[in-house]
Amino acid sequence: MAQQEMVYGIHALASVLEREPERVYELFIAKGRDDDRLNSVVNLARKHGIAVNFCHRKTLDEKAKGEQHQGVIARAKPARVLDDSDLDVILSKANKPFVLVLDGVTDPHNLGACLRTADAAGVDAVVVPKDKSASLTPTVRKVACGAAEVIPLIQVTNLSRALKNMQDAGVWVVGTASEATQSIYDVSLSGPMALVMGAEGKGMRRLTRENCDELIKLPMAGSVSSLNVSVATGICLYEVVRQRVSS
Repeated sequence: MAQQEMVYGIHALASVLEREPERVYELFIAKGRDDDRLNSVVNLARKHGIAVNFCHRKTLDEKAKGEQHQGVIARAKPARVLDDSDLDVILSKANKPFVLVLDGVTDPHNLGACLRTADAAGVDAVVVPKDKSASLTPTVRKVACGAAEVIPLIQVTNLSRALKNMQDAGVWVVGTASEATQSIYDVSLSGPMALVMGAEGKGMRRLTRENCDELIKLPMAGSVSSLNVSVATGICLYEVVRQRVSS
């Protein structure tokens, strides 16, 4: 049998059906569920000739293995994994590249939230290392609310080398670190750039930090020492957006 994955959640599945319907083998829908968003997913599947099966909620719960599925699950072909060569293509096509790099973010909920915010902020690609990082799981897709099907997630073999390649392409690499002396609000972020966020607690790895052109931090005025990585990512991305719009 060909490789397959389960995709669940209304937003995630609607994005797959709109952009890559050929990936979907069949749909499973909760019996008795009647709302406009779910019906639009069913109609979209039928438009593409995809089989739609109505089943009891218990069956869906078993297929989702405890994750929230919103009454819809699809059996689908896995999406192609993007790598360094795809990043090179994206950088060559982007007028002013805007890349988000996540170093060691292993929680799928955080990755999904970062993808959702990155898409909203106009990021060209999200880069993660192949090892010690969350990948595109059904949970990530659902939390991303459709963004995982839109924004390229690049899995690179060697993150330090990928950062150097971005620098060679004219991209300024800015890393976030608690020991940085400059606030994010004191530096220029309006040009071609890659924003590097480290894992919660540990932050960026040493080699990643050493390959950054500049280090910045978020000012912390309260008693907590750090923010959730997806929250911090959102703040940083939108400061880049603000500066780009202003310039």
